[in-house]
Amino acid sequence: MLKQRIITALLMLAVLLPALFHSDPRPFCLLTLLLIVAGGWEWGRLNGLAFGAALACGLGLGALLGLAWWQFDLAQAQPLLWQVTGIFWLVAAPLLLRAGVAGWPRIAPALRLCIGLTLIGLAWWAMAQARVQGVALLLSIMALVWTADIAAYFGGKAFGRRKLAPSISPGKSWAGVYSGAIGVLLLAACWTWAEQRYGTPGASLYGRLWAMGPLAMLGALLLLTAMSVCGDLIESLVKRSAGVKDSSQLLPGHGGVLDRVDALLPVLPLGMMLATL
Repeated sequence: MLKQRIITALLMLAVLLPALFHSDPRPFCLLTLLLIVAGGWEWGRLNGLAFGAALACGLGLGALLGLAWWQFDLAQAQPLLWQVTGIFWLVAAPLLLRAGVAGWPRIAPALRLCIGLTLIGLAWWAMAQARVQGVALLLSIMALVWTADIAAYFGGKAFGRRKLAPSISPGKSWAGVYSGAIGVLLLAACWTWAEQRYGTPGASLYGRLWAMGPLAMLGALLLLTAMSVCGDLIESLVKRSAGVKDSSQLLPGHGGVLDRVDALLPVLPLGMMLATL
């Protein structure tokens, strides 16, 4: 299993990293758009659609995003879009987690299908806009989620006693949350220091938050860390309601696309909201 995970991860990095650091952002945007099509298909399957209908959802989502990409300039700042999306996540995430697994089926299937596809699409749009604005901005947002996840895993393994949400994700603990937050704060401190000391091509999220003041930066980082946990928990909630372990088996050893990007779904638009304040 571990060998399979490593091989899949190396293959993905071999494709995505050259696109990410290419001088033209379009190859990366196109590759990730294909992954979003797969994520849309997975979301349809998680909400009870047959294979063909779920595939139509994924392809339709990709077509709509491609059309929006063609019609609108990704370089144009859209602060209102990110403010509305960020506020929605801040309101909806606690309500969904409070309702728990039993509350998910009470939401009308068409509503949860459409809202989920919309949020997946907006996460891609935020990712694409961040990449257009600079690799440093996108990497700093994504590194926050990766660091929170890794630190939470090791902190939870070492100190996890009190469970965070046992009915949704039994493996997660409050110690993992605290460890993730500490990891993110250390990452931000090191990144901000390096950015000020040596400079980077394009301002990162941390540099932009630092310009707002230390207290504002601290609050923003803790908020993003908490929302990365919420994104992970919400996908676990949906999978548990659907009675599946993974969103799909598209990525051998890793599950599906949504399993890899669940924490990014709220963090990307919230990161863009904070970056454009």
